[in-house]
Amino acid sequence: MDRLSAAHWHAWRLSLPPNTNGYNKYAAVAGLLQHDERLTRPVREAMAQRFAWTPGREEAYTPNEFTAIRVAARRTFRAALLRIRENTEHLEAWRAGRIEPGGTGWLLGEALDVLARTGDVPVYDRPRTVRRRYRAALAGGSAPCTWGRLFLSRKESAALAVLIVAELGLNATTLSEMPVPRALPGTAEAGMPVYRLRLEKRRRAGHRGRFESRNVTDSGADSSGRVISEALEATAHARALMGQLDGNIDRLLVWRQTTPHDGQGYRRAVRIGPFGLGVDELAGGDWARSVGLRGSPLRRLRKTVNVLHRREPGQNSQDTHDSIYVVGDPQAQQAAVPVIADGALEAVDAARRTVFTARLTPDAADGDRQTATAGCAGWENSPFSPAGHGCAASFLLCTACPNAHVSPAHHPRLAHLLNALEHLRGVVEPGIWQADWADAHARLTDLRGRLGEPVWQAALETVTASDRTVIDQLLQGDFDL
Repeated sequence: MDRLSAAHWHAWRLSLPPNTNGYNKYAAVAGLLQHDERLTRPVREAMAQRFAWTPGREEAYTPNEFTAIRVAARRTFRAALLRIRENTEHLEAWRAGRIEPGGTGWLLGEALDVLARTGDVPVYDRPRTVRRRYRAALAGGSAPCTWGRLFLSRKESAALAVLIVAELGLNATTLSEMPVPRALPGTAEAGMPVYRLRLEKRRRAGHRGRFESRNVTDSGADSSGRVISEALEATAHARALMGQLDGNIDRLLVWRQTTPHDGQGYRRAVRIGPFGLGVDELAGGDWARSVGLRGSPLRRLRKTVNVLHRREPGQNSQDTHDSIYVVGDPQAQQAAVPVIADGALEAVDAARRTVFTARLTPDAADGDRQTATAGCAGWENSPFSPAGHGCAASFLLCTACPNAHVSPAHHPRLAHLLNALEHLRGVVEPGIWQADWADAHARLTDLRGRLGEPVWQAALETVTASDRTVIDQLLQGDFDL
């Protein structure tokens, strides 16, 4: 173990197949070896790197695809929410005594009360059928007519998960394990609840970012908090009954299945009696096929939201967000083109401002108009002012002007100016110095590099009183030709 190096580990990593089998081997061996104290830090850091074998396989949804998925999920969940809301209102009216006994409405209220307390309407055990007394009131024995009146189905819960992921960009496992959000004190009473979401990404165990909290506000139909309000309403009965079955369960996503026994057909599904918790890719795929879509949208939705909408990591490091999610996505690449182009133009412009552009000459040219810092051969054709109007730019910009000529006679004054700017840097606010003097300082530094240190030192030794006076007036804004 003490002879295992990071190079050995990387070589073995590259030999693994880029698929689930390779990932499982990688995770198992890394998890085993990390328990050995003899393992060196570089190897541990190499083992901590992500086994990224899926970059580029999944692309973010286009705007039309994203909208179509949200509309389909909203249609599924909205129908379930209205169904549960209508039956909840009927149940509350029955419990409050506002429904006359004996009629169909009263029998429906009684059946709903049994459903809310036990998880099912009154039924015969063998075979499982609705009791004769309540058949007319319930209008059938199917799920929407019986337990579906107060509980979400697995597919409806998956549609709700799609809506939440489309709003917040959460991982499916994180959403499945998310505790019930609580409204911050006073916000619900004010009519605008702010929910605190407590998130955990177990895959980041031992790393910063495993736990996170977000606040989302329900400020209207288009707000991200509205889907949380509706999720709480749709799952209220299921969560209340779940609390009676197991008081330690605190989950937002709770759904009910027709078959009440554990282990019914869904691998890795957490089941308590007739209830299931959370959502996975299998449930997302089942819902998607039921509405005519192809495959579970949860992973791609998460990528779409975090890459194109939120544009920030969602329980990932910035490096993982950039390299795994953003770099390989075609829409992100296309959106980055104008940003990169603007950045390149800004960089070029900044480079032009900070590189010495004036022409170095061995002697002063005849006809040049002398300024505080150089000789000017084109005062009426300045790149910094309209043609024919004369240059109105600061004399500090002479070092950035192609019309300027700098001869050895100007070296002492420019060398003194650079020293003055460096002294000024220590007494002026950093932001002010950066805005007013940084470019001129950079150009003079570039000039010093071009002339060489011996020439520059010689120029400093020949600075005259007149040079000092001119530079002082220039920095104070008092110098004039």
